Formats: sequence, C-alpha cells, structure tokens
Amino acid sequence: MDRRQKKTRAAVFQAFTSLLEKKSYSNISVQEIIDAANIGRSTFYSHFETKDELLKALCTEIFEHVFSDELTQEKTHDFSTEKKDIKAEITHILYHIKDSSSYIRGILACESGEMFMRYFKAYLEKVFANELNKHKQDVPQEYMLNHMICDFAETVRWWMEHDQYSPEEISRFFFSTTPFA
Repeated sequence: MDRRQKKTRAAVFQAFTSLLEKKSYSNISVQEIIDAANIGRSTFYSHFETKDELLKALCTEIFEHVFSDELTQEKTHDFSTEKKDIKAEITHILYHIKDSSSYIRGILACESGEMFMRYFKAYLEKVFANELNKHKQDVPQEYMLNHMICDFAETVRWWMEHDQYSPEEISRFFFSTTPFA
C-alpha cells in the first residue's frame, strides 16, 4: 500500500470509529462513512467491498497490534519491562480494549458484535493455546481452550457494560475464575 492509500484507509477508519462512538454499527451507512472521511464512493469501494469488510479490516488492524508478540511501551500502559506471562498479556489486551472502548461498545451493541467476537476469539485461541500447553489438565485440552476463550470474550463484553473497573481489576476477576490462576 502506498502512502496515499494508507492515508485514505486511516481516514476511513477514523471516520468509522468516530461514527461508532455515536451510533451502533447497524445504524451507520456507507454514505455516512464516506462523508465523514471526506472521500468519494469509488474510493471507499476500492478499499472495502462492504461495510462488513471495513469492520473486518478494523478488527484485524486492532487485533494484530493488540496480540503482537512484543509488549511495548504505549501511551496508556507499559508492559515492555514485564516478564512475559499470561497475566501481563491479558492485562495488556484489556488496556487496548479500554483505549478503544468508545467504539467497541458501538460494535458490540448490535449484530456486528458477533462478527467482532468471532475475530476476537480467533486471536484469543493463539494466546490461550500457548498457555494451556504449559499446564496439565484433567479435562480435554480442546474443551479447556474453548472455555478460556469464551470466558474471556464474555468478560470483555460484560466489562464494556460495566466500565468502572480498571484493566487490572478485570484481569484479576478473570484469573480468579481461571484454572491456572
């Protein structure tokens, strides 16, 4: 992607996330995104075939950063000096979700929430599969993996409705109900 394409894509993401802060996904039209991004219809469609495709691209961009192998210092948190373990990794993920919560709430508020959760769970599978390999369970690993993924995903969904808790508190809640706390 050249610099101009990246700039356009960033403008579309910014317009889309701004709209998600005010409206649910299902109530946002492609025309509103185009108007907010100040681009033409053909430009939008040269980047994204549909609004669902835009949501998928946004989720991919969020998750590729959030779930990167490197924990780096960022504006709202710094896990770069932490020993890389599952608790630090989960708390790091929670900080990113909190940083994006204003529009993640808009995504989760309607049918787009299931699409978001499907992508989210796919990334979580990698995190928890690595951790489960370190622990012996007396239940099938596939069952435990599904349990961990669903439990954490639903913890995030709950947190978006009860946002008075910090990422550290949500991490503590999650690990107090997790087999390898």
